[in-house]
Amino acid sequence: MKEGIHPEYKDSVIKCACGNEIHTKSTAGDTSVAICSACHPFFTGRQKFVDTAGRVEKFMKKYGEYGKKNEKKKSK
Repeated sequence: MKEGIHPEYKDSVIKCACGNEIHTKSTAGDTSVAICSACHPFFTGRQKFVDTAGRVEKFMKKYGEYGKKNEKKKSK
């Protein structure tokens, strides 16, 4: 390998919102994630509801009436 062209590969910690910490090596450094393998429903087998901060309600408020308007036009 050539010297001086590769990034520094150092110890880093990946911190999850659930409190889990994974120690690994990375060129990016320390990282934070929302869901890890310790709390993800696919790996744990239990459902976890992630707070979406009203995204569905905001979407329905903005676009919910749009579908109803198109249905009225098609039925005429």
